[in-house]
Amino acid sequence: MQRSLILLKPDCVQRRLIGEVISRFEAKGLQIVGLKMLQVTPELSQQHYAEHVEKPFYKSLEDFITSAPVVAIALEGLDAIGVVREMLGATNGLKAAPGTLRGDFSSSRQMNLVHASDSEESAKRELALYFKPEEFCDYTLNLVPFMRADDE
Repeated sequence: MQRSLILLKPDCVQRRLIGEVISRFEAKGLQIVGLKMLQVTPELSQQHYAEHVEKPFYKSLEDFITSAPVVAIALEGLDAIGVVREMLGATNGLKAAPGTLRGDFSSSRQMNLVHASDSEESAKRELALYFKPEEFCDYTLNLVPFMRADDE
């Protein structure tokens, strides 16, 4: 099992696509183990996007991510990181395949609706930025036996 951080970015919130995005993750069989809405501060943005702070595009990235609330989600599932990234599609919504979240709802490189962790290391670091350990809810879904075999 893996956990991944998902951020529904300001454009997703402003366009009222929160429910649509969450329903796709749930339909795929991913389990929500943490969920909250928050306003990203410039300080949190700098921590989250630390590798980009010195790059020329960082200021516009910070301006965007702090412009409206985001929804932070901790998702759990088999190969959750890879599964989520496949569901999102290409970073640039114009290049994302139809059927992916970005392919269906985005036409921008920056306003691409959702951030998702790209590795287990990133997921651990990012989840710690947005959630305290006690904010995760570990529970068993009764429908798991109908979603995957015991040996998966």
